[in-house]
Amino acid sequence: MARVYVCLVALLWQLCAHTALGQDLFVIDETGDYEYYYDYTPESPAEDYDLSLDDWLYELIDITDACDPNPCLNGGNCNYAANGNFTCSCPEPYSGKKCQTVKDVCKNVKCGHGSCVVTSSVPFYECKCKHPYRPPDCKKASTCRPNPCQNGGSCLKGTKRSSFQCYCPPGYVGKFCEVGPNDCYQEDGEFYRGMVSVTVEGEECLDWNSYFIVQKGGDPFKEYAGFDGIGPHNYCRNPDGDDQPWCFVNNNGKLKWNYCKVRKCSGASPTVPTIHEKDPTPAKPDVIPAHFSQCGKPQPGRSARIFGGKKSLPGAHPWQVSLQTRTIGSYGPFSHICGGILVESCWVLTAAHCIKSGVEMQVVMGGVDIEKDEVYDQVISVEKAIVHGEYRESPFALHNDVAMLKLKVTDRPYCAKETRFVKTACLPNQDFNSGSECVISGWGVTETQKYGTNQLLDARVLLISQEKCKAPHVYGGALDDSMFCAGNMRGGVDSCQGDSGGPLVCERNGTHYVVGVVSWGDGCGKKYKPGVYANVGKFVDWIASHLRS
Repeated sequence: MARVYVCLVALLWQLCAHTALGQDLFVIDETGDYEYYYDYTPESPAEDYDLSLDDWLYELIDITDACDPNPCLNGGNCNYAANGNFTCSCPEPYSGKKCQTVKDVCKNVKCGHGSCVVTSSVPFYECKCKHPYRPPDCKKASTCRPNPCQNGGSCLKGTKRSSFQCYCPPGYVGKFCEVGPNDCYQEDGEFYRGMVSVTVEGEECLDWNSYFIVQKGGDPFKEYAGFDGIGPHNYCRNPDGDDQPWCFVNNNGKLKWNYCKVRKCSGASPTVPTIHEKDPTPAKPDVIPAHFSQCGKPQPGRSARIFGGKKSLPGAHPWQVSLQTRTIGSYGPFSHICGGILVESCWVLTAAHCIKSGVEMQVVMGGVDIEKDEVYDQVISVEKAIVHGEYRESPFALHNDVAMLKLKVTDRPYCAKETRFVKTACLPNQDFNSGSECVISGWGVTETQKYGTNQLLDARVLLISQEKCKAPHVYGGALDDSMFCAGNMRGGVDSCQGDSGGPLVCERNGTHYVVGVVSWGDGCGKKYKPGVYANVGKFVDWIASHLRS
Protein backbone atom coordinates (compact mmCIF):
# COMPACT_ATOMS: atom_id res chain seq x y z
CA MET A 1 0.00 0.00 0.00
CA ALA A 2 1.48 3.29 -1.05
CA ARG A 3 1.92 5.90 1.58
CA VAL A 4 -1.43 7.63 2.14
CA TYR A 5 -1.64 11.30 1.33
CA VAL A 6 -5.29 11.77 2.08
CA CYS A 7 -8.12 13.76 3.49
CA LEU A 8 -8.98 10.53 5.31
CA VAL A 9 -11.78 10.27 7.76
CA ALA A 10 -15.00 12.28 7.99
CA LEU A 11 -18.70 12.15 7.82
CA LEU A 12 -20.90 9.71 6.05
CA TRP A 13 -22.73 12.48 4.28
CA GLN A 14 -20.03 14.80 5.70
CA LEU A 15 -21.09 17.60 7.93
CA CYS A 16 -18.85 19.78 5.83
CA ALA A 17 -21.27 22.64 5.18
CA HIS A 18 -23.31 22.21 8.38
CA THR A 19 -26.38 22.96 6.21
CA ALA A 20 -29.44 20.79 6.81
CA LEU A 21 -31.46 19.68 3.81
CA GLY A 22 -34.50 19.53 6.00
CA GLN A 23 -35.06 15.84 5.27
CA ASP A 24 -36.14 14.30 8.55
CA LEU A 25 -34.68 10.87 9.21
CA PHE A 26 -35.27 8.78 12.30
CA VAL A 27 -33.94 5.77 14.14
CA ILE A 28 -34.99 3.94 17.26
CA ASP A 29 -32.95 4.92 20.28
CA GLU A 30 -32.25 2.78 23.32
CA THR A 31 -35.48 3.90 25.00
CA GLY A 32 -37.58 2.60 22.11
CA ASP A 33 -38.59 6.10 20.94
CA TYR A 34 -37.86 7.69 17.60
CA GLU A 35 -34.77 9.87 17.43
CA TYR A 36 -34.60 12.52 14.70
CA TYR A 37 -31.59 13.89 12.94
CA TYR A 38 -30.80 15.57 9.63
CA ASP A 39 -28.99 14.48 6.53
CA TYR A 40 -26.30 16.86 5.31
CA THR A 41 -24.95 18.01 1.98
CA PRO A 42 -21.18 17.91 1.37
CA GLU A 43 -19.49 21.03 0.20
CA SER A 44 -17.06 21.42 -2.67
CA PRO A 45 -13.79 19.40 -2.68
CA ALA A 46 -11.10 20.40 -0.24
CA GLU A 47 -8.31 22.73 -1.19
CA ASP A 48 -5.10 21.09 -2.28
CA TYR A 49 -2.73 21.24 0.68
CA ASP A 50 0.69 19.80 1.20
CA LEU A 51 -0.08 16.55 3.00
CA SER A 52 3.42 15.53 4.03
CA LEU A 53 4.02 15.03 7.74
CA ASP A 54 6.95 17.37 8.16
CA ASP A 55 8.23 19.41 11.05
CA TRP A 56 5.27 21.79 11.15
CA LEU A 57 3.00 18.91 12.16
CA TYR A 58 4.68 18.74 15.53
CA GLU A 59 3.93 22.40 16.22
CA LEU A 60 0.49 21.19 17.34
CA ILE A 61 1.87 19.52 20.43
CA ASP A 62 0.44 21.05 23.59
CA ILE A 63 2.27 19.78 26.65
CA THR A 64 3.10 20.95 30.14
CA ASP A 65 6.60 19.43 30.33
CA ALA A 66 8.05 19.61 26.83
CA CYS A 67 10.69 16.95 27.48
CA ASP A 68 8.79 14.50 29.68
CA PRO A 69 8.23 12.07 28.14
CA ASN A 70 11.06 12.56 25.67
CA PRO A 71 9.46 13.49 22.30
CA CYS A 72 12.72 12.99 20.39
CA LEU A 73 12.86 9.83 18.33
CA ASN A 74 15.78 7.64 17.29
CA GLY A 75 17.89 8.43 20.35
CA GLY A 76 17.58 12.20 20.14
CA ASN A 77 18.15 14.38 23.22
CA CYS A 78 15.43 16.81 24.27
CA ASN A 79 16.39 20.39 25.14
CA TYR A 80 14.05 22.99 26.66
CA ALA A 81 13.43 26.05 24.51
CA ALA A 82 12.84 29.58 25.77
CA ASN A 83 9.21 29.62 24.57
CA GLY A 84 8.33 26.57 26.68
CA ASN A 85 8.62 24.21 23.74
CA PHE A 86 11.56 21.93 22.95
CA THR A 87 14.30 21.23 20.45
CA CYS A 88 15.89 17.89 19.68
CA SER A 89 19.59 17.23 19.29
CA CYS A 90 19.56 14.45 16.72
CA PRO A 91 22.21 11.76 16.30
CA GLU A 92 23.42 11.07 12.80
CA PRO A 93 21.90 10.33 10.37
CA TYR A 94 18.58 11.70 11.70
CA SER A 95 17.09 15.19 11.44
CA GLY A 96 13.77 17.00 11.84
CA LYS A 97 11.79 18.49 14.71
CA LYS A 98 11.65 15.11 16.48
CA CYS A 99 14.58 13.40 14.76
CA GLN A 100 11.98 11.56 12.71
CA THR A 101 13.68 11.91 9.31
CA VAL A 102 16.54 9.81 7.96
CA LYS A 103 18.99 11.89 5.94
CA ASP A 104 19.56 10.86 2.34
CA VAL A 105 23.02 9.47 3.05
CA CYS A 106 23.10 7.76 -0.34
CA LYS A 107 22.08 10.76 -2.43
CA ASN A 108 25.49 11.44 -3.99
CA VAL A 109 27.00 7.97 -3.56
CA LYS A 110 28.11 6.09 -6.67
CA CYS A 111 28.24 2.37 -6.06
CA GLY A 112 29.01 1.15 -9.56
CA HIS A 113 27.97 -2.51 -9.79
CA GLY A 114 26.31 -2.51 -6.38
CA SER A 115 23.82 -0.71 -4.16
CA CYS A 116 23.97 1.68 -1.24
CA VAL A 117 23.00 0.25 2.14
CA VAL A 118 22.55 2.02 5.47
CA THR A 119 24.99 1.36 8.33
CA SER A 120 25.06 2.41 11.98
CA SER A 121 28.50 4.05 11.91
CA VAL A 122 30.04 6.99 10.06
CA PRO A 123 29.52 7.69 7.18
CA PHE A 124 26.29 5.68 7.73
CA TYR A 125 26.41 3.97 4.37
CA GLU A 126 28.49 1.54 2.38
CA CYS A 127 28.41 0.02 -1.08
CA LYS A 128 27.16 -3.57 -1.17
CA CYS A 129 28.88 -4.96 -4.29
CA LYS A 130 27.60 -7.63 -6.62
CA HIS A 131 30.19 -10.33 -7.11
CA PRO A 132 32.72 -10.27 -8.67
CA TYR A 133 33.00 -6.49 -8.11
CA ARG A 134 34.91 -5.36 -5.05
CA PRO A 135 34.57 -2.60 -2.42
CA PRO A 136 34.72 0.28 -1.84
CA ASP A 137 33.06 1.52 -5.07
CA CYS A 138 32.12 -1.79 -6.77
CA LYS A 139 33.98 -0.93 -9.97
CA LYS A 140 36.88 -3.39 -10.01
CA ALA A 141 36.21 -7.09 -10.62
CA SER A 142 37.93 -10.16 -9.23
CA THR A 143 36.12 -13.28 -10.37
CA CYS A 144 37.40 -16.34 -8.48
CA ARG A 145 39.96 -14.88 -6.07
CA PRO A 146 38.90 -15.23 -3.39
CA ASN A 147 36.53 -18.09 -4.14
CA PRO A 148 32.93 -16.80 -3.76
CA CYS A 149 31.42 -20.31 -3.86
CA GLN A 150 30.26 -21.65 -0.49
CA ASN A 151 29.98 -25.14 0.94
CA GLY A 152 32.92 -26.49 -1.05
CA GLY A 153 31.74 -25.22 -4.42
CA SER A 154 34.28 -24.66 -7.22
CA CYS A 155 34.54 -21.34 -9.08
CA LEU A 156 35.13 -21.33 -12.82
CA LYS A 157 35.85 -18.13 -14.77
CA GLY A 158 33.67 -17.38 -17.77
CA THR A 159 34.64 -16.10 -21.17
CA LYS A 160 33.87 -12.53 -20.21
CA ARG A 161 36.09 -10.63 -17.80
CA SER A 162 33.56 -10.47 -14.95
CA SER A 163 31.67 -13.73 -15.52
CA PHE A 164 31.96 -16.85 -13.37
CA GLN A 165 30.02 -19.94 -12.36
CA CYS A 166 29.91 -21.95 -9.17
CA TYR A 167 29.86 -25.74 -9.41
CA CYS A 168 28.13 -26.97 -6.28
CA PRO A 169 28.54 -30.25 -4.40
CA PRO A 170 25.51 -32.60 -4.35
CA GLY A 171 22.50 -31.19 -2.51
CA TYR A 172 23.59 -27.55 -2.74
CA VAL A 173 22.14 -24.95 -5.10
CA GLY A 174 22.16 -21.22 -5.61
CA LYS A 175 24.44 -18.80 -7.38
CA PHE A 176 27.06 -19.29 -4.66
CA CYS A 177 26.02 -22.80 -3.53
CA GLU A 178 24.57 -21.10 -0.47
CA VAL A 179 21.32 -23.06 -0.30
CA GLY A 180 21.75 -26.43 1.39
CA PRO A 181 19.57 -29.57 1.35
CA ASN A 182 17.96 -28.61 4.68
CA ASP A 183 17.17 -25.03 3.65
CA CYS A 184 13.37 -24.95 3.93
CA TYR A 185 10.65 -23.31 5.99
CA GLN A 186 7.98 -24.68 8.30
CA GLU A 187 4.42 -23.42 8.73
CA ASP A 188 4.45 -19.77 7.56
CA GLY A 189 8.22 -19.36 7.74
CA GLU A 190 8.31 -17.00 10.72
CA PHE A 191 11.40 -18.81 12.02
CA TYR A 192 13.05 -19.38 8.63
CA ARG A 193 16.72 -18.38 8.85
CA GLY A 194 17.97 -19.88 5.60
CA MET A 195 19.95 -18.22 2.84
CA VAL A 196 17.58 -18.10 -0.12
CA SER A 197 17.69 -14.58 -1.60
CA VAL A 198 15.78 -14.82 -4.87
CA THR A 199 12.06 -14.62 -5.54
CA VAL A 200 9.87 -17.09 -7.37
CA GLU A 201 10.27 -14.83 -10.42
CA GLY A 202 14.07 -14.99 -10.19
CA GLU A 203 14.57 -11.42 -8.92
CA GLU A 204 17.42 -10.76 -6.53
CA CYS A 205 16.24 -9.61 -3.12
CA LEU A 206 17.18 -6.20 -1.76
CA ASP A 207 19.21 -6.06 1.43
CA TRP A 208 16.93 -5.29 4.36
CA ASN A 209 19.15 -2.27 5.12
CA SER A 210 19.07 -1.03 1.51
CA TYR A 211 18.51 2.70 1.39
CA PHE A 212 16.19 2.09 -1.57
CA ILE A 213 13.65 0.56 0.82
CA VAL A 214 13.88 3.49 3.24
CA GLN A 215 13.64 5.96 0.36
CA LYS A 216 10.64 4.36 -1.34
CA GLY A 217 8.82 2.84 1.62
CA GLY A 218 9.82 2.66 5.27
CA ASP A 219 12.50 1.38 7.58
CA PRO A 220 12.05 -2.41 8.07
CA PHE A 221 14.13 -2.32 11.27
CA LYS A 222 11.56 0.01 12.84
CA GLU A 223 8.44 -1.42 11.30
CA TYR A 224 9.43 -4.96 12.26
CA ALA A 225 11.10 -4.10 15.56
CA GLY A 226 11.43 -7.17 17.74
CA PHE A 227 11.78 -9.56 14.81
CA ASP A 228 15.33 -10.92 14.90
CA GLY A 229 15.47 -12.42 11.42
CA ILE A 230 16.23 -9.34 9.34
CA GLY A 231 19.67 -7.73 9.28
CA PRO A 232 22.34 -6.37 6.90
CA HIS A 233 21.62 -9.12 4.36
CA ASN A 234 19.14 -9.97 1.62
CA TYR A 235 17.93 -13.37 2.82
CA CYS A 236 14.19 -14.04 2.58
CA ARG A 237 12.22 -13.66 5.79
CA ASN A 238 8.63 -13.42 7.05
CA PRO A 239 8.58 -10.69 9.72
CA ASP A 240 4.89 -9.79 9.39
CA GLY A 241 2.88 -13.00 9.51
CA ASP A 242 2.48 -13.48 5.77
CA ASP A 243 1.92 -16.93 4.27
CA GLN A 244 5.61 -17.64 3.54
CA PRO A 245 9.03 -15.92 3.37
CA TRP A 246 9.28 -12.92 1.07
CA CYS A 247 11.58 -10.00 0.28
CA PHE A 248 11.59 -6.53 -1.26
CA VAL A 249 12.74 -6.09 -4.86
CA ASN A 250 13.67 -3.15 -7.06
CA ASN A 251 11.40 -3.50 -10.08
CA ASN A 252 12.29 -0.84 -12.65
CA GLY A 253 12.88 1.76 -9.97
CA LYS A 254 9.76 0.87 -7.97
CA LEU A 255 9.77 -0.76 -4.57
CA LYS A 256 7.77 -3.99 -4.72
CA TRP A 257 7.89 -7.36 -3.03
CA ASN A 258 7.48 -11.00 -3.91
CA TYR A 259 7.44 -14.42 -2.30
CA CYS A 260 10.72 -16.28 -2.34
CA LYS A 261 11.85 -19.39 -4.14
CA VAL A 262 12.23 -21.42 -0.98
CA ARG A 263 10.64 -24.80 -0.45
CA LYS A 264 8.42 -25.81 2.42
CA CYS A 265 9.91 -28.49 4.65
CA SER A 266 6.88 -30.71 4.08
CA GLY A 267 7.86 -30.85 0.45
CA ALA A 268 5.05 -28.59 -0.72
CA SER A 269 5.97 -26.17 -3.46
CA PRO A 270 5.88 -22.48 -2.66
CA THR A 271 3.19 -20.32 -4.11
CA VAL A 272 4.15 -18.77 -7.44
CA PRO A 273 2.41 -15.39 -7.71
CA THR A 274 3.46 -12.46 -9.82
CA ILE A 275 5.25 -9.40 -8.44
CA HIS A 276 2.93 -7.83 -5.89
CA GLU A 277 1.88 -4.23 -5.65
CA LYS A 278 -1.44 -5.05 -4.04
CA ASP A 279 -2.42 -7.49 -1.35
CA PRO A 280 -2.13 -11.24 -1.91
CA THR A 281 -5.01 -13.60 -1.24
CA PRO A 282 -4.26 -16.34 1.28
CA ALA A 283 -5.86 -19.69 0.83
CA LYS A 284 -7.89 -19.67 4.03
CA PRO A 285 -8.06 -17.48 7.16
CA ASP A 286 -7.00 -19.26 10.31
CA VAL A 287 -10.15 -19.05 12.44
CA ILE A 288 -9.59 -19.40 16.15
CA PRO A 289 -12.62 -21.24 17.60
CA ALA A 290 -12.61 -19.39 20.92
CA HIS A 291 -13.41 -16.05 22.49
CA PHE A 292 -11.29 -13.21 21.20
CA SER A 293 -7.97 -13.78 22.88
CA GLN A 294 -6.98 -10.14 23.22
CA CYS A 295 -7.81 -6.68 21.92
CA GLY A 296 -5.67 -4.08 20.23
CA LYS A 297 -3.04 -6.40 18.73
CA PRO A 298 -2.80 -6.21 14.91
CA GLN A 299 -0.28 -9.07 14.78
CA PRO A 300 0.44 -10.80 18.09
CA GLY A 301 4.13 -10.44 18.92
CA ARG A 302 4.85 -8.56 15.71
CA SER A 303 4.49 -4.99 14.55
CA ALA A 304 2.30 -3.65 11.79
CA ARG A 305 3.51 -3.51 8.23
CA ILE A 306 5.27 -0.81 6.27
CA PHE A 307 2.45 1.64 5.72
CA GLY A 308 4.69 3.89 3.65
CA GLY A 309 5.76 1.17 1.25
CA LYS A 310 4.17 -1.24 -1.18
CA LYS A 311 3.68 -4.13 1.24
CA SER A 312 0.51 -3.80 3.24
CA LEU A 313 -1.60 -6.85 3.95
CA PRO A 314 -5.05 -7.25 5.46
CA GLY A 315 -4.69 -7.33 9.22
CA ALA A 316 -3.01 -3.95 9.69
CA HIS A 317 -6.33 -2.55 11.01
CA PRO A 318 -8.19 -5.73 11.98
CA TRP A 319 -10.90 -3.85 13.94
CA GLN A 320 -11.88 -1.76 10.90
CA VAL A 321 -15.46 -2.34 9.75
CA SER A 322 -17.33 -1.25 6.63
CA LEU A 323 -20.97 -0.45 7.44
CA GLN A 324 -23.11 -1.10 4.37
CA THR A 325 -26.82 -0.55 3.65
CA ARG A 326 -29.54 -1.15 1.10
CA THR A 327 -33.24 -0.29 1.05
CA ILE A 328 -35.43 -2.72 2.97
CA GLY A 329 -36.93 -5.23 0.56
CA SER A 330 -34.36 -4.47 -2.10
CA TYR A 331 -32.42 -7.22 -3.86
CA GLY A 332 -29.69 -4.87 -4.99
CA PRO A 333 -26.14 -4.79 -3.64
CA PHE A 334 -25.19 -3.28 -0.32
CA SER A 335 -23.24 0.01 -0.46
CA HIS A 336 -20.58 1.29 1.92
CA ILE A 337 -21.77 4.33 3.85
CA CYS A 338 -19.66 4.48 7.02
CA GLY A 339 -16.85 2.95 8.97
CA GLY A 340 -17.05 1.18 12.29
CA ILE A 341 -14.91 -0.43 14.99
CA LEU A 342 -15.23 -4.00 16.22
CA VAL A 343 -15.15 -3.94 20.03
CA GLU A 344 -16.61 -7.40 20.73
CA SER A 345 -17.56 -10.44 18.66
CA CYS A 346 -21.17 -9.24 18.38
CA TRP A 347 -20.73 -5.46 18.79
CA VAL A 348 -19.52 -2.67 16.52
CA LEU A 349 -19.04 0.94 17.60
CA THR A 350 -19.90 3.59 14.99
CA ALA A 351 -21.24 7.15 14.71
CA ALA A 352 -24.87 7.88 15.54
CA HIS A 353 -25.33 10.00 12.44
CA CYS A 354 -24.54 6.94 10.30
CA ILE A 355 -27.74 5.17 11.38
CA LYS A 356 -30.61 5.52 8.90
CA SER A 357 -34.20 4.37 8.81
CA GLY A 358 -35.74 2.30 6.04
CA VAL A 359 -32.59 0.32 5.35
CA GLU A 360 -31.15 -3.05 6.23
CA MET A 361 -27.54 -3.07 7.35
CA GLN A 362 -24.57 -5.39 7.23
CA VAL A 363 -20.94 -5.08 8.23
CA VAL A 364 -17.91 -6.36 6.35
CA MET A 365 -14.56 -6.84 8.07
CA GLY A 366 -11.24 -8.56 7.45
CA GLY A 367 -10.44 -7.32 3.96
CA VAL A 368 -9.05 -4.14 2.49
CA ASP A 369 -10.92 -3.85 -0.83
CA ILE A 370 -14.64 -3.24 -0.36
CA GLU A 371 -15.34 -3.83 -4.05
CA LYS A 372 -14.04 -7.39 -3.96
CA ASP A 373 -15.10 -10.56 -2.22
CA GLU A 374 -11.92 -11.48 -0.35
CA VAL A 375 -11.55 -14.88 1.29
CA TYR A 376 -10.70 -13.32 4.65
CA ASP A 377 -13.90 -11.20 4.59
CA GLN A 378 -16.55 -11.74 7.22
CA VAL A 379 -19.98 -10.42 6.21
CA ILE A 380 -22.48 -10.21 9.07
CA SER A 381 -26.00 -8.79 9.22
CA VAL A 382 -26.84 -6.09 11.76
CA GLU A 383 -29.59 -7.15 14.15
CA LYS A 384 -30.24 -3.72 15.63
CA ALA A 385 -28.71 -0.27 16.01
CA ILE A 386 -28.67 1.56 19.34
CA VAL A 387 -28.09 5.31 19.16
CA HIS A 388 -26.84 7.10 22.26
CA GLY A 389 -29.79 8.54 24.17
CA GLU A 390 -28.24 12.03 24.30
CA TYR A 391 -27.21 12.20 20.65
CA ARG A 392 -28.24 15.53 19.17
CA GLU A 393 -27.32 17.86 16.41
CA SER A 394 -26.85 21.58 16.70
CA PRO A 395 -26.38 24.07 13.86
CA PHE A 396 -22.61 23.58 14.02
CA ALA A 397 -21.87 20.23 15.65
CA LEU A 398 -22.94 16.71 16.50
CA HIS A 399 -23.06 15.88 20.21
CA ASN A 400 -22.64 12.40 21.72
CA ASP A 401 -22.28 11.04 18.19
CA VAL A 402 -21.94 7.33 18.96
CA ALA A 403 -24.01 4.24 18.29
CA MET A 404 -23.69 0.50 18.86
CA LEU A 405 -24.50 -2.14 16.25
CA LYS A 406 -25.63 -5.53 17.54
CA LEU A 407 -24.58 -8.21 15.03
CA LYS A 408 -26.46 -11.40 14.26
CA VAL A 409 -25.03 -14.63 15.58
CA THR A 410 -23.36 -16.68 12.85
CA ASP A 411 -22.07 -19.66 14.82
CA ARG A 412 -23.40 -19.61 18.37
CA PRO A 413 -22.21 -17.91 20.48
CA TYR A 414 -20.10 -16.04 17.93
CA CYS A 415 -20.89 -13.29 15.48
CA ALA A 416 -17.51 -12.18 14.18
CA LYS A 417 -14.77 -14.77 14.58
CA GLU A 418 -11.20 -13.95 15.55
CA THR A 419 -8.68 -14.45 12.74
CA ARG A 420 -5.39 -12.88 11.69
CA PHE A 421 -7.49 -10.26 9.90
CA VAL A 422 -10.35 -9.69 12.36
CA LYS A 423 -9.63 -8.55 15.90
CA THR A 424 -11.11 -6.12 18.39
CA ALA A 425 -9.74 -2.71 19.38
CA CYS A 426 -9.36 -2.01 23.10
CA LEU A 427 -11.48 0.59 24.84
CA PRO A 428 -9.29 3.30 26.43
CA ASN A 429 -8.48 2.90 30.13
CA GLN A 430 -6.65 6.22 30.43
CA ASP A 431 -6.30 9.47 28.52
CA PHE A 432 -3.84 10.14 25.72
CA ASN A 433 -2.18 13.56 25.89
CA SER A 434 -2.57 16.18 23.19
CA GLY A 435 0.32 15.78 20.78
CA SER A 436 0.03 11.97 20.79
CA GLU A 437 0.44 10.51 17.32
CA CYS A 438 -2.47 8.25 16.35
CA VAL A 439 -3.85 6.59 13.21
CA ILE A 440 -7.07 7.07 11.27
CA SER A 441 -8.25 4.60 8.64
CA GLY A 442 -11.10 4.19 6.20
CA TRP A 443 -12.41 4.09 2.66
CA GLY A 444 -13.53 7.71 2.40
CA VAL A 445 -12.90 10.57 0.04
CA THR A 446 -9.29 11.44 -0.77
CA GLU A 447 -7.73 14.28 -2.70
CA THR A 448 -7.78 12.08 -5.83
CA GLN A 449 -10.88 9.93 -5.18
CA LYS A 450 -13.82 12.27 -4.66
CA TYR A 451 -16.32 9.42 -4.34
CA GLY A 452 -14.23 7.42 -1.93
CA THR A 453 -11.69 4.69 -2.44
CA ASN A 454 -12.19 0.94 -2.60
CA GLN A 455 -8.83 0.36 -0.87
CA LEU A 456 -8.52 0.82 2.88
CA LEU A 457 -6.25 3.80 3.58
CA ASP A 458 -4.65 5.13 6.73
CA ALA A 459 -2.84 8.24 7.89
CA ARG A 460 -1.14 9.60 10.98
CA VAL A 461 -2.68 12.48 12.93
CA LEU A 462 -1.89 14.28 16.16
CA LEU A 463 -4.37 14.81 18.99
CA ILE A 464 -5.09 18.52 19.40
CA SER A 465 -5.83 20.12 22.77
CA GLN A 466 -9.36 21.34 23.52
CA GLU A 467 -7.95 24.79 24.13
CA LYS A 468 -6.57 25.03 20.60
CA CYS A 469 -9.63 23.45 19.05
CA LYS A 470 -11.98 25.85 20.85
CA ALA A 471 -10.11 28.91 19.57
CA PRO A 472 -12.47 31.38 17.80
CA HIS A 473 -10.85 30.82 14.39
CA VAL A 474 -11.13 27.03 14.75
CA TYR A 475 -14.41 25.70 16.18
CA GLY A 476 -15.07 28.11 19.02
CA GLY A 477 -17.87 27.09 21.37
CA ALA A 478 -19.20 24.34 19.08
CA LEU A 479 -17.12 21.73 20.94
CA ASP A 480 -18.08 20.03 24.18
CA ASP A 481 -16.44 17.23 26.15
CA SER A 482 -18.11 14.56 24.00
CA MET A 483 -15.74 15.40 21.15
CA PHE A 484 -12.15 16.37 20.37
CA CYS A 485 -10.02 17.41 17.38
CA ALA A 486 -7.18 15.62 15.62
CA GLY A 487 -5.18 16.25 12.47
CA ASN A 488 -3.29 19.47 11.84
CA MET A 489 -4.11 23.14 11.69
CA ARG A 490 -2.60 23.66 8.24
CA GLY A 491 -5.03 21.32 6.57
CA GLY A 492 -4.29 18.21 4.55
CA VAL A 493 -4.54 15.00 6.54
CA ASP A 494 -8.10 15.10 7.80
CA SER A 495 -11.58 13.66 7.67
CA CYS A 496 -13.72 13.30 4.57
CA GLN A 497 -16.93 11.72 3.29
CA GLY A 498 -17.34 7.97 3.69
CA ASP A 499 -15.33 7.39 6.85
CA SER A 500 -17.77 8.53 9.51
CA GLY A 501 -17.98 6.05 12.34
CA GLY A 502 -14.46 4.79 11.68
CA PRO A 503 -11.61 4.55 14.17
CA LEU A 504 -9.02 6.92 15.50
CA VAL A 505 -6.64 4.53 17.23
CA CYS A 506 -3.72 5.34 19.53
CA GLU A 507 -1.03 2.88 20.61
CA ARG A 508 0.54 2.46 24.03
CA ASN A 509 3.04 -0.29 24.89
CA GLY A 510 2.11 -2.27 21.78
CA THR A 511 -1.65 -2.20 22.44
CA HIS A 512 -4.03 -0.19 20.26
CA TYR A 513 -6.96 1.70 21.80
CA VAL A 514 -9.92 3.23 19.97
CA VAL A 515 -9.82 6.79 21.28
CA GLY A 516 -12.10 8.50 18.77
CA VAL A 517 -14.95 7.85 16.34
CA VAL A 518 -15.03 9.90 13.14
CA SER A 519 -17.83 12.41 13.63
CA TRP A 520 -17.83 15.76 11.84
CA GLY A 521 -15.78 18.66 10.54
CA ASP A 522 -15.91 21.82 8.48
CA GLY A 523 -14.88 20.65 5.03
CA CYS A 524 -12.00 18.32 4.26
CA GLY A 525 -8.41 19.25 4.94
CA LYS A 526 -9.19 22.95 5.41
CA LYS A 527 -6.81 25.22 7.24
CA TYR A 528 -7.73 25.62 10.94
CA LYS A 529 -10.53 23.06 10.53
CA PRO A 530 -9.20 19.69 11.72
CA GLY A 531 -11.40 16.61 11.94
CA VAL A 532 -13.67 16.24 14.98
CA TYR A 533 -14.10 12.87 16.69
CA ALA A 534 -16.49 11.50 19.29
CA ASN A 535 -14.55 11.10 22.54
CA VAL A 536 -14.73 7.36 23.26
CA GLY A 537 -13.33 7.87 26.76
CA LYS A 538 -16.57 9.60 27.76
CA PHE A 539 -18.68 6.68 26.55
CA VAL A 540 -16.74 3.71 27.95
CA ASP A 541 -19.38 2.93 30.60
CA TRP A 542 -22.20 3.26 28.08
CA ILE A 543 -20.40 0.95 25.63
CA ALA A 544 -19.57 -1.55 28.38
CA SER A 545 -23.21 -1.70 29.49
CA HIS A 546 -24.19 -2.96 26.04
CA LEU A 547 -21.29 -5.39 25.85
CA ARG A 548 -22.43 -6.94 29.14
CA SER A 549 -25.96 -7.28 27.78
